[in-house]
Amino acid sequence: MARFGILKSLVTLLAAAVAVVPVAFAVPLDERAENLSPIAREILLGATAKRSVPAAPNFVTYSDRFYSETSLPPVSDVEGFTVYALAFIFPSSVQDNAAVWQGLSSATRASTLAEYSAAGISIVVSAFGSTSLPTSGGVDPTAAAQYIANFVIDYDLAGVDVDYEDFGAVETAGTAVAWLTTFTKALRAQLPVGQYILTHAPVAPWFSPNLWPDNGYLGVHAAVGSLIDWYNVQFYNQGTSEYTTCAGLLDTSSSAWPESALFQIAANGVELSKLVIGKPAQAGDASNGYMDPGTLAGCLETAKGQGWDGGVMTWQYPDGDSAWIEEVRADSWPVGSSTGGGGGTSTTTTTTHSTTSTTTTTTSSTSTSTSCAGVSAWVASAAYTSGSVVTYNGDLWKANQWNEDEVPGGSSGAWNESGVC
Repeated sequence: MARFGILKSLVTLLAAAVAVVPVAFAVPLDERAENLSPIAREILLGATAKRSVPAAPNFVTYSDRFYSETSLPPVSDVEGFTVYALAFIFPSSVQDNAAVWQGLSSATRASTLAEYSAAGISIVVSAFGSTSLPTSGGVDPTAAAQYIANFVIDYDLAGVDVDYEDFGAVETAGTAVAWLTTFTKALRAQLPVGQYILTHAPVAPWFSPNLWPDNGYLGVHAAVGSLIDWYNVQFYNQGTSEYTTCAGLLDTSSSAWPESALFQIAANGVELSKLVIGKPAQAGDASNGYMDPGTLAGCLETAKGQGWDGGVMTWQYPDGDSAWIEEVRADSWPVGSSTGGGGGTSTTTTTTHSTTSTTTTTTSSTSTSTSCAGVSAWVASAAYTSGSVVTYNGDLWKANQWNEDEVPGGSSGAWNESGVC
């Protein structure tokens, strides 16, 4: 979340936290915040009082290889990302960096959350991974969801990523869609839409239509897609030549995994803004599917020009660090610029991409005219939730995170420009 411009009284923030957010704390909030710097303390309290889900584009890095018993990476190592995913939590236990987070003191967790929030980075926990096969193993989806949701709430995280890799359940047994449907609904019963991040991270071929029982992840999306904020799609580990060119990644996948390129998935009914392109940070982070950051940056720029704004995910930190994401975002949403996903740029190209075919139509103009009728002007003293729209200096702006006293177009990146009124 953006830095706040105006300090509020602790009493007001505590009252808001109690009234708005169903979060359980091990110690009183004021005690957890009292040793923080003024900015970090304010951000912690404000983040507790106002939860929101970041708007697209989103930039995600996972962390399973980096270990420290005392801290997460310094913010400077992951700046440019909007989500840092701790791997992994299992149906009834925590492992690796999720266990590290659990083992930190409440004061350290509070300080870390404040510093990450100040940089626009949400911390989530990633569930399952390649070594946990919950459906094939007979795990009860409701019980697993309850355990994971409790962990998110008890340890003050922003949400959960479902890195479901139970291939047998998806591809042969046909039990995955029903299991994931129940699991996702149970998670959302505890982690409400708009307050907590909930993402899934399927492999791209699971979006191929009519290839898997119950239509694979297209079946999951049809059942519970409205409950899922976005998909961190794994465009890797699927063959040496799969998704390794811009054309294969964006427009036309191979016959092995038909209709599983980015715009083909969208043509089959998944919103473009919910499709985050996932890639390994280095060749050694996956069996195959690697693209060098410069090439990937060009693909993102091309996709953005065709109406896509989902963002990018990488496996994993420390290879996927601030330097990696800065290069990958350079041609589309440069880190540190004024708008978009923690610092993106506006564009003067208006593009439409069909969601029923793979045909694209592109037109250029010097500005995009937008109706601003009925939209209120931005007010510095007002608090805005993610998704709020305002007018400012003759333009329409949309908030991508909760903010207050953050001028549209300012350095915080809290607003995306939607067009000229």
